[in-house]
Amino acid sequence: MNTSELNRFIVILIYGSLVLLSLLTLSNPLRVNRKANFWFGIFLFLWSSFWLDEVLTLVKESPIEIHSIISVQIIQFLTPIMFYFSVLFYTNPSFKFKISDLKYLILPVIFWINIILQRFGGFEDNSIFNYVFIGLILFQALFYTGLSYFTIRRHKKRIQQFSANTEGINLNWLEYITVIIFIINIIYVVYNLSYDSKALNFFINTAFLLVIYFVGYYSLKQKEIYPLEEKQREELISIDENPEAAEVKKKLISDEEVSKIKNQLEEIMTQQKPYLDSELNLIRLSELLSISTHHLSYVINTGFKKNFFQYVNEYRIDYAKKLLKDSRSKLSILGIAYESGFNSKTSFNTTFKKLIDQTPSEYKNGSDL
Repeated sequence: MNTSELNRFIVILIYGSLVLLSLLTLSNPLRVNRKANFWFGIFLFLWSSFWLDEVLTLVKESPIEIHSIISVQIIQFLTPIMFYFSVLFYTNPSFKFKISDLKYLILPVIFWINIILQRFGGFEDNSIFNYVFIGLILFQALFYTGLSYFTIRRHKKRIQQFSANTEGINLNWLEYITVIIFIINIIYVVYNLSYDSKALNFFINTAFLLVIYFVGYYSLKQKEIYPLEEKQREELISIDENPEAAEVKKKLISDEEVSKIKNQLEEIMTQQKPYLDSELNLIRLSELLSISTHHLSYVINTGFKKNFFQYVNEYRIDYAKKLLKDSRSKLSILGIAYESGFNSKTSFNTTFKKLIDQTPSEYKNGSDL
């Protein structure tokens, strides 16, 4: 099998995988992040259409060129926007479209006008319109990829305000594919402008196939990011991801009240050890204190100068250090991680290394000396 034949096989795998994955995402068998997965499923389906021409060329008697159909071009141009909409709903399931969101149609409308003028205005051979056509496609793809990336980064900061275990809800997988797609697009564009783009098809398609399998693996094992109960969900979403900026804006409670809640919080953390619960979040801890999530978040941010994630995990690491130093303990590193409130060895090792500047194994071996 030569490179050309292998590339055709990969194209079939890409198209079939994307169509199947889009149907699975739209059906959402796990019933999680429903709105986000609806838009993500549409994105995957539109994305698959970019390989449909190559699939159809395998049927020699089919002279159809899908990419040249004006209605297909109009729909395909929306692909990056669909991806961005999915990111919006992953990071904020309470997001609602407003009149102001018509701004997302500005680039598509310009693109649609351009191709209509090309086709029906007699400008098909006009190089200016061709440059505008290509430029709009590239600009929109890179713009929404970048916008999605920064939206995910803000999300990762926000969830640290209410969750002590962010693994599985931090959208790392979505951030990775955003970066990978951005890099692949840049490589393809540069190569397309300088060399014969067809020579790169095999490598680009192979890279995309790996990305698609990566997407499939993580998108089908998603966790619900925010609570299903609407009031709790909106409380958490409204918490500012930048506590220092929020503190400057307004003072929620008096310094005396902050000091009082701090003492109550430390007493609960010391005596009841709620941090040992791997599912502990801001809502559960606020219920123990009988205060609102906003007030508790404010106290942790201003009183301890930490976010919820840092505050809880410092207690967990201190507890883990005691277990690691206990020569009578027969627990493995993984057992200590679970015993200390972490839900995976990876998150335990990462957090431990960040706070102690050693891995748990290094700390344990050092404490034995």
